[in-house]
Amino acid sequence: MCGIVGYNGLLDAKEILLKGLEKLEYRGYDSAGIALRTNEGITVFKEKGRIADLRKAVDDEVAAGIGIGHTRWATHGVPNRRNAHPHQSASGRFTLVHNGVIENYHLLQKTYLKGIPMQSDTDTEVIVQLVELFSNEEGLSTVEAFRKTLSLVHGSYALALLDNEDEETIYVAKNKSPLLVGVGENFNVVASDAMAMLQVTDQFIELHDKEVVLVRQGSVEISTLDGRTVERAPYTAELDMSDIEKGTYPHYMLKEMDEQPGVVRKIIQSYEEKGELAIDENILAALNKADRLYIIAAGTSYHAGLVGKEYFEKIARIPVEVHISSEFGYNMPLLSENPLFIFISQSGETADSRQVLVKVKELGYQALTITNVQGSTLSREADYTLLLHAGPEIAVASTKAYVAQIAVLALAAYVAGKARGNVIDFDLKQELAIAATAIETIVDSKDVMEEIAADYLKIARNAFFIGRNLDFCVSLEGALKLKEISYIQAEGFAGGELKHGTIALIEEGTPVFALVTQEQVALNIRGNVKEVVARGANACIIAMDGIQEDGDRLVIPHVHTLLTPLVSVVPLQLISYYAALHRRCDVDKPRNLAKSVTVE
Repeated sequence: MCGIVGYNGLLDAKEILLKGLEKLEYRGYDSAGIALRTNEGITVFKEKGRIADLRKAVDDEVAAGIGIGHTRWATHGVPNRRNAHPHQSASGRFTLVHNGVIENYHLLQKTYLKGIPMQSDTDTEVIVQLVELFSNEEGLSTVEAFRKTLSLVHGSYALALLDNEDEETIYVAKNKSPLLVGVGENFNVVASDAMAMLQVTDQFIELHDKEVVLVRQGSVEISTLDGRTVERAPYTAELDMSDIEKGTYPHYMLKEMDEQPGVVRKIIQSYEEKGELAIDENILAALNKADRLYIIAAGTSYHAGLVGKEYFEKIARIPVEVHISSEFGYNMPLLSENPLFIFISQSGETADSRQVLVKVKELGYQALTITNVQGSTLSREADYTLLLHAGPEIAVASTKAYVAQIAVLALAAYVAGKARGNVIDFDLKQELAIAATAIETIVDSKDVMEEIAADYLKIARNAFFIGRNLDFCVSLEGALKLKEISYIQAEGFAGGELKHGTIALIEEGTPVFALVTQEQVALNIRGNVKEVVARGANACIIAMDGIQEDGDRLVIPHVHTLLTPLVSVVPLQLISYYAALHRRCDVDKPRNLAKSVTVE
């Protein structure tokens, strides 16, 4: 959600910024802009729409060694050129890009900026106007005015500021929103995601909340908001440019679905020690010391958490609650005496989850983050981290990260259960390997999924996904995938719940996708299918080999009952993908959505 880039060096900043913004397109945005510091001053280009539209608007003749750029996802003010970043102060001296939300912007505007005409409807503009106000009226230096402004701001921010009277510096600050500084020889860069600037460097410095940074061509000066100097060494971003390119694939989502068998195998390899699956001893001790686990997540990660609850309770015998992070932080239930909090997030930057983590740490409880991004905010601020090892996920609709989350949750529960002396009658390493092969079989049968999408969803306006037990958890994710990328209104339900109200929505031709992978409730869910078919539904049954029946539309390879979510979700991902293609939707960048939700 929103993206920032900045460059300060000897090369032409324009193309580096534009390419950087293109690498951030996956985060979700509705407008984009750049500001370039030329010999004549600061020149701003911005447009509603895609980076391609911005490219057309940028003057090729303009050259500069310093610049900042931004992709905006609208929060305050409609998506248009007026509200696009960068924003400038009244005189044009200061130019700013901002990720996040300023909660008290209206109060700041009424208190300090009366009589100053605002050029946009955004909360961001208040920041840049305040910097100019304090610089002019109080005679403060730019960094002093910047610090004073930040001391008044409540909310989340990642900021990059240019001063028309300073040819050498990009002023940078962050709080709650992710931001990195990349370092190189005779240049330094700013990025909200390392992928944006891998084109020029793989050395990055993590910035912490309420830090202010002066980024010059040959130096990076970090200090706290109250002026104390901070020394921090860069780390190497372990990403390969090939990981974030589509290659021969038409869409990132298709590439990432194809990568899922390899992801499961990579997890086995990464967590294997002396032929056995293992996790860090401190994490294992924390899991087994807890009297209750609280899984906190949002969206797809929440659905993975529901599956994780089954694993920890059935394998490790540890009670679990799963909560939506945006609700939990403001409506915390009664907690057990010795809880452990598990945060699940693909990006590790989910703002809804971070606000819970902050409160959990204030209460003195321990936290474990399961994430795809090492060094991310949730990883850095939690006590422990389990990495997903899924590689960069670019498509907004999560696929391989979900599969990785389930595999890592199963692994953690399995190792914890063995350490507790529980009787476990299967070898998880072997069963994960079987699941990886099963996923491979499904992704190699794309033509079947495309046929199903065409038969059931080409003209559908809504659809239902049903299942029981673990299949219910997967039905929620299948419905989310479909609505995310095809814009078909879709809902997932426990099969038995249909007759308690939802069956009223079934009419002639309504698509209903039913998962049948849990043998103990197979007859129950098949009964639910008969109920909807009797009312005109167009039912598509996806069953596991061994419990299939004649007439089932798709039979998936047999895997261990507990690991069926790893496999049964894959056809639902592919069906959603082809449904979106048939409806000519933007698969990788669905409307109104962002990959990394960095504001609450």
